[in-house]
Amino acid sequence: MTLTELLPDIRKLSVGEKIKLIRILAEELDTNEDISPLEPYKTYHLPTPYNAFGAGQVLMQELKQTDPT
Repeated sequence: MTLTELLPDIRKLSVGEKIKLIRILAEELDTNEDISPLEPYKTYHLPTPYNAFGAGQVLMQELKQTDPT
């Protein structure tokens, strides 16, 4: 069965059923080691601009340098 064959039936699902389908598929992708380079259920810490004091000032300086006006 192909996606093209499945789509008409999927579109008939209720919103709740579509969300459940998305979650099921996402969980399958998350636990399949061959697709994702991330380990399932592992916590990854990502750098964010939160508490990066001074970052806003640096960004404003860069914007002023590139502003043509």
